[in-house]
Amino acid sequence: MNVLLVTSISLALIHTLIGVDHYLPFIIMGQANNWSMKKTMFIVLACGVGHVASSVALGFAGIALSSGVEFLTGIESLRGEIATYFLIAFGLVYTIYGIRQVMKNKTHSHISEDGQTLIHSHLKTGDDHIHGRNILKSKNIFWGLFILFVLGPCEPLIPLIMYPAAMQNVFMLLAVTFCFAFFTISTMLTMTFLGLKGIRLLKINKLEKYSHVLAGSSILACGITVLALPI
Repeated sequence: MNVLLVTSISLALIHTLIGVDHYLPFIIMGQANNWSMKKTMFIVLACGVGHVASSVALGFAGIALSSGVEFLTGIESLRGEIATYFLIAFGLVYTIYGIRQVMKNKTHSHISEDGQTLIHSHLKTGDDHIHGRNILKSKNIFWGLFILFVLGPCEPLIPLIMYPAAMQNVFMLLAVTFCFAFFTISTMLTMTFLGLKGIRLLKINKLEKYSHVLAGSSILACGITVLALPI
């Protein structure tokens, strides 16, 4: 049992650390949208729970139906492919959104009658209008990330829970599941926290105008990397 628990903790840590898609989207979305650390951590927690719970539900359903490890890992692999393409699509759509924001907020200069150069943008400045749009945008981003992580599999979990299930050891089954879930979500939270702190220390104000473009293209690159390696 000790070996199984140590293995579940180790796999949870390695699986999450290597898989940059477990924390990079939160870091760049939190920075691009000026989310508070508290809000970002809440979103990570919600997505992490959904991420692990979906694989746990699949694993427990497989145990109840006496499905084999190969069948369940095949389903997890298919889910992984779907999640990767969803990540790429999410990054592409957000990149296009970022480009549109840059174009909308583009400044223009005009010469006034007294010879002064006036610089302005066509950004709408109504506080209620902007606040309402920001809330809607945050909700859309949250649900996009949540769906992404629910689709995303925890491949190492399935073989881990099959052994105690075969031994009909319920306590070991629950212990392994809890350890894997706890350390996976904790690592997601830790890496996101450290990543956000690091980015905010840099204070790259000159790139703020292109923050959404950079966020979308980073997620797009992350998805392509996961698809190519895969990790």
